[in-house]
Amino acid sequence: MSDSSTLPPVRLHPEAELARDALSTPLLSRAARLARWAGPDTRVDAGGGLVDEQLPAAAEVLGLSGDDAAAHASEAWRVAVDTGLVEVVDEEEGTVAAGEDLALLTGGSPQDVLGVWLGALETVLADASVPDLDGLAEAVEAGGEIDFSSLGWDPEAEAEFLDSVLGSLYLLTVSEDGPGDTPVPLPALAASVIAPSDMEEPTNDILEQVSDAMMRLDDQFRLLEPAGLVEYQPVDEALMADAEEEPAAPVDDTDVSRYGMVRLTPLGLYGLRARLLEAGFEAPAVGDLADKGADALLDGTAAFPPGAAHAETEQWLARRPPLTAARELLSAARGSDAGAPLRRLRCQQALSLVGGEAEPALREVLDDAELGGLARVWLTEHGARDVPAPSEAMIFWLTIDTVAAQLAAEGNSDELTALVQGLAQQHSGFFTAAWRVDHPATAEVLEAMGRLHPDKRIAKEARKAAFKARSQQGG
Repeated sequence: MSDSSTLPPVRLHPEAELARDALSTPLLSRAARLARWAGPDTRVDAGGGLVDEQLPAAAEVLGLSGDDAAAHASEAWRVAVDTGLVEVVDEEEGTVAAGEDLALLTGGSPQDVLGVWLGALETVLADASVPDLDGLAEAVEAGGEIDFSSLGWDPEAEAEFLDSVLGSLYLLTVSEDGPGDTPVPLPALAASVIAPSDMEEPTNDILEQVSDAMMRLDDQFRLLEPAGLVEYQPVDEALMADAEEEPAAPVDDTDVSRYGMVRLTPLGLYGLRARLLEAGFEAPAVGDLADKGADALLDGTAAFPPGAAHAETEQWLARRPPLTAARELLSAARGSDAGAPLRRLRCQQALSLVGGEAEPALREVLDDAELGGLARVWLTEHGARDVPAPSEAMIFWLTIDTVAAQLAAEGNSDELTALVQGLAQQHSGFFTAAWRVDHPATAEVLEAMGRLHPDKRIAKEARKAAFKARSQQGG
């Protein structure tokens, strides 16, 4: 992800709800229980980890049993230390005490709780980037340093790969044409990061890379699920069986869910957005603009997908009286800069959500060269009486403004092509008059119509009109 346009706005759950989710995650709830259990007799090693003798008692406190109980208890303890729920008070003696942040989990604000959870998330993400280091002793050089090259592991590359995968999952989740709440198949997620976007058929090499990545991601998502970041259905163990072995269950190649399915939780969306912001990305959230001016709303939602723009605008309108809101929107919609047509389109869309109380504001701009056209449209659609008919000049100006806004919003879309065809069909002398329209985008719009219209004769007319418009503008 390279720029803010690749990050559509995310719809976050309320912070109080997310904080409750965070407190109930196995990762944080276990860390909190161990922090409350720890006392004067609790001993840690030089790295702050529980000494081996205390792990069985810690596992018992957490209600853990089985072969992995000690490992899970050790992880929960490390999260407690890393997040400040536990503090090592004497490194030589190896003694601990409750940390200052432990009180935040019961007496802090939702933001405080989420701050602790984000710290825990960083710990588990760091763990997820570390492979299973069997044979680590042989990889340690004489000087005590780990020889990563002998392990075939690049720590930075591994962390970057996981970040890329999580970034891709975030983007898929928040995109309006993405899967949304529907789980994403693990092969598709791995391929979204590994396969070039313009590759029609993956090569054997790419397929092998995707397969390897799936196995790594399977381990990583198993670790990340207890943190509350994702809901994960692991890869079917039968698929990982050796070729010589009989699979544990009949293999159905059409059942993609057997290859792993992953979905970001609402808490996971919050966490990944926080990390993106920390990394310097612009990662907007619906509601960010609700307390800002109309200019910020119209500019901010300019690049939003329709659904997100609608939701953001609803929140903005909810905080203002309808008439006040309409006047603010109309004032912010004025301008002759390149972004003005799209601002006016967003203004028109926002005004469509305002009731009849806004009518006086629309009547006030009937004579305005830039706003008179959209005011007439709104008044007519709301059944207002005595709406003056627009002049021909105003109709043409509004047409150019509308096409310029659509160009900015969608580019060369099918909808815009249909609009261009409709305009040329309805007005036989459209291009004869259109090049004279005193609008900054006239030439650009006529050039686009020439590019988009499928009829060569009409397209040529549009290009001629664009040339005349450029000549008139002296450009």
